[in-house]
Amino acid sequence: MTIVPNFQTVVDPQKLEKLAEVAIKVGLRLEKGQDLVITAPLAALPLVRLLTKYAYIAGAGIVSTFYSDEETTLARYEYAPDASFDKASDWLYEGMAKAYANGAARLAISGDNPMMLSGQDPSKVARANKANSMAYKPALEKIANFDINWNIVSYPNPSWARQVFPDVPEDVAVGKLADAIFAASRVDLADPIAAWAEHNGNLKKRSTWLNGERFSALHFTGPGTDLTVGLADGHEWHGGASTAKNGITCNPNIPTEEVFTTPHALKVEGHVSSTKPLSHQGTLIDNIQVKFEGGRIVEAKASKGEEVLNKVLDTDEGACRLGEVALVPHSSPISKSGILFYNTLFDENASCHIALGQCYSKCFLDGASLSQEQIKAQGGNSSLIHIDWMIGSDKVDIDGVRADGSKVPVMRKGEWA
Repeated sequence: MTIVPNFQTVVDPQKLEKLAEVAIKVGLRLEKGQDLVITAPLAALPLVRLLTKYAYIAGAGIVSTFYSDEETTLARYEYAPDASFDKASDWLYEGMAKAYANGAARLAISGDNPMMLSGQDPSKVARANKANSMAYKPALEKIANFDINWNIVSYPNPSWARQVFPDVPEDVAVGKLADAIFAASRVDLADPIAAWAEHNGNLKKRSTWLNGERFSALHFTGPGTDLTVGLADGHEWHGGASTAKNGITCNPNIPTEEVFTTPHALKVEGHVSSTKPLSHQGTLIDNIQVKFEGGRIVEAKASKGEEVLNKVLDTDEGACRLGEVALVPHSSPISKSGILFYNTLFDENASCHIALGQCYSKCFLDGASLSQEQIKAQGGNSSLIHIDWMIGSDKVDIDGVRADGSKVPVMRKGEWA
């Protein structure tokens, strides 16, 4: 049996405590009496304990944590019967959906080994992912539709650290990844809460300008890219802190450097190449090249992980259409770090990106009052998945396209114009 190692000597305890405090006070803005559901890798137990402490200090009703473990996940692929891969724990996700419907907040700790399933049968991985996505949909809708306040933070799981820093001893890798997480999350600063308030203000200025322009599309050009992303009717740009339907203003992602909105699912044309690898469910998908016609991906290639990419695109009708487009300057702190995290939460904040699948209903004017039918009529996409991948770099230009076809520079060589 493998014992979870203790890396507290290389993970700064004061910064870890600050991360927990920021997650509760900035990420969630947890309210008195509000329940909290946490999901976490077993290795993140030190952070879970601190999060639980700060949640109860904030007045949480009850904190419930569900842990994942890499060895037990891999045991399924080694020993489970074939039929197991078409099943998921529906009862668990139904319970989570019920908790969110009753007002609970959600906090996820990211940190699993990004290559955990790289040696497993891609067909079994795809089947398990699809079954899990279908079971999770009632809970995911509460999150994607921003019914509740939610947040994602990260912990330097040793197996993840070894992937990011493969050329140093494991304890050194964990320490380096911890420092990178703390810097990206702004908890290495003297007053992280004030720093987040300033950062949110800057992101708000960007989204306010974009909302004032009311572009009908964005045009991306660069090496291997000539892509026009039509924007949904009545789209609205967001970034940083956002107000959920329950009235709580939270920061869903820590870290975050993006402003984002909803594309029109039927109005994406052209071709685009990825600028960073996508780590998805244990598989690294690299050098993605896709072609869009009428909003739908009609050709897809990758130099690595192409089989997994195509299985993702076959998940459902909405999986081959876009649910999000996001703008991030190439000079973002995560980009300047030069680290490839193999983790979308971080890597998407180093680069402009698009997301396959489910759109965010909050990215519409008066989105909280729109029905699913209205969102679809305005161009919003629906899917079991939401997968971000990176298409920006210091070689990519972006223009905003107005309804009359005229263009306004938005980004030049990866920076705000």
